[in-house]
Amino acid sequence: MGEAVTARPASTILLLRDGAGGPDDKGRGEIEVFMMVRHHEIEFSSGALVFPGGSVDASDREIIARPELYADSEGSDAAALSFRIAAIRETFEESGILLARPRGSKELVEAKQAASIAAGHRADLAERNTTFPDILDATGMVLALDELVPYAHWVTPEGMSKRFDTWFFLAAAPPEQLGAHDGRESTDSLWLSAREAVAGGESGRFKLPFPTTRNLIKLGKQPNVRAALDDARGKPVVTVMPVLTKLNGGRQLRIPLEAGYDGELFEI
Repeated sequence: MGEAVTARPASTILLLRDGAGGPDDKGRGEIEVFMMVRHHEIEFSSGALVFPGGSVDASDREIIARPELYADSEGSDAAALSFRIAAIRETFEESGILLARPRGSKELVEAKQAASIAAGHRADLAERNTTFPDILDATGMVLALDELVPYAHWVTPEGMSKRFDTWFFLAAAPPEQLGAHDGRESTDSLWLSAREAVAGGESGRFKLPFPTTRNLIKLGKQPNVRAALDDARGKPVVTVMPVLTKLNGGRQLRIPLEAGYDGELFEI
């Protein structure tokens, strides 16, 4: 047997907004979440519909040593901070959506300014011609880590050739920041309800990774963004590392029932 592959730290954000119109008494529709279709030539999850996110990198850890560049209400340790910072950086790089505040402000950056920052720096960040700390310095932004609510923690099973240790966060989408795919790592982007995304996975319209499906089904149980954030805030997150089992000639994945998903054993 070869050496065990270490799981790479990674983060992703479920950016949420309340859909317009709907049956409830506040006139809102279902929660909508921002998702992207990964390029078919990408090595990991090619062609899949996913939430924006990616691996933790060195610049994320560099930001930790500069507390003036972020606002964190959790009192997080260095490891937790790196996951949060990576989540916001990757989301900005992949979608142009920026969860940050102008230095000295209590309000999230306005959509027009966020679009200007994305137009001026996003491509250079993707090409590694600049770093996220440099962008924050140049634009006077402070990362809104306090807007992120831990939602899930998934670790790729042992024995896989590529493994990730991934934290999923919830966040209300900054007002009027709509997001757009970069055409490099992703080829499409859309806002859709959890129900629509899951139905698309079942019909073949979308290719949905297993953890993405489970988190969409879990999210779909909430009536609106505020309820989803309130339900997740302060709730213990149970780590999920699926276990592959074989039964009656088929294959199944088992996940901890206490993780709060829609079951424990799933046919694959």
